[in-house]
Amino acid sequence: MSAREIGAGNACVIGAAGSTKHKGEGDRATPLGSFALRRLWYRPDREAHPISPLPIEAITPQCGWADDPDDRHYNQAISLSRLSRYPYRYETLWRQDHLYNLFFELGYNDAPIIKGAGSAIFLHLAPKDTKPTEGCVGVSRTIMADIIARATKNSFIHIT
Repeated sequence: MSAREIGAGNACVIGAAGSTKHKGEGDRATPLGSFALRRLWYRPDREAHPISPLPIEAITPQCGWADDPDDRHYNQAISLSRLSRYPYRYETLWRQDHLYNLFFELGYNDAPIIKGAGSAIFLHLAPKDTKPTEGCVGVSRTIMADIIARATKNSFIHIT
């Protein structure tokens, strides 16, 4: 699926530092390139179970994403225990805002994972105030619904 097929020219938000060919952890930039749609995540207390040929994951309060380059699970989904504190920096996927109610995990820095090259790059819902992201791509609910409806196991996002 190309950007044109999902609505090139439609509004989206990217990282506060713009886009880059040389992404680094925490730089607030969106990486340029073509990235596979790996998995579709959803928050079941707010969204119906989506239908997609892609793998689908339900977000729970224990879902996180490792974004500390020192963590052996860097740039991977992690399970957070309620009984102990996770020893590395991470992003919580169960958020109070709506951004991660539905999102695609993108195939960025995952084959192989290069520590420090950026993590948790998602295609997620855009903030209502359209403020920039931390490096992801944010789209409207309408565009997200269109992407979900058209996605195949071979779909990718092309960020230019």
